[in-house]
Amino acid sequence: MTDFRSRVFGYRRKQKQDEALMAVLTKIPVFEGFSERELAALERVLHRREYLPEELIIRQDEPGLGMYIIQSGQAVVTTGRDKVQLSQLSDGDFFGELSLLDETPRSATVVAKTHCLILGFFQSDLFGLIERDPRFGVKIVIRLAKIMGDRLRHANQQVLALSDKVQELLHKKPA
Repeated sequence: MTDFRSRVFGYRRKQKQDEALMAVLTKIPVFEGFSERELAALERVLHRREYLPEELIIRQDEPGLGMYIIQSGQAVVTTGRDKVQLSQLSDGDFFGELSLLDETPRSATVVAKTHCLILGFFQSDLFGLIERDPRFGVKIVIRLAKIMGDRLRHANQQVLALSDKVQELLHKKPA
C-alpha cells in the first residue's frame, strides 16, 4: 500500500519535504526549541514560493508584510541606487522579520542569486497564531524582539567602529 501511495500521491516525497522543512525551521533562532506541535502549527501557515535567479524577492522602500526564510538557494541583499551589497544569504537564513511587528518600508532589496525555495511568514499569519494560541504567539514575538535587539546592538557597534575610524582619519597627520 505504501508503495502504491508513494507512486500515485507522492506521499514519500511530501514526507521528505516536511522533514527538510522542519530541519530548516529548527535552525532558525526565532523557532529554535519549539515543540513538534508548535512547528506543525507554524508549518501550516507558511507560504512557499520558488524564485528564479535574478528574481526580486523584496524591494527597498516598499511596505514590509512579513519575514522570509530561505529553505534552499542563495540570495543577495543590496541597498541604495548603487545596489551596494550588504550580505549574501543561503539555506536557513531569514530576513524581513521586523515586518512581522510593523509595516515600515523595507530597508534593503533582496534578489535571488540562484533558484530559491522561500518560505513566507506574514504579519497576518502571526496575528492569527496569537489569536488561536496566545502563549505560542507571544513566544514568537519575544524571540523576534530578542533577535532585533541583538541586531541593533551589533549595528550600534559597527557605527561606533566606523565613527572611531573616521575620527582617526580626520586627525591623522599628513606624511
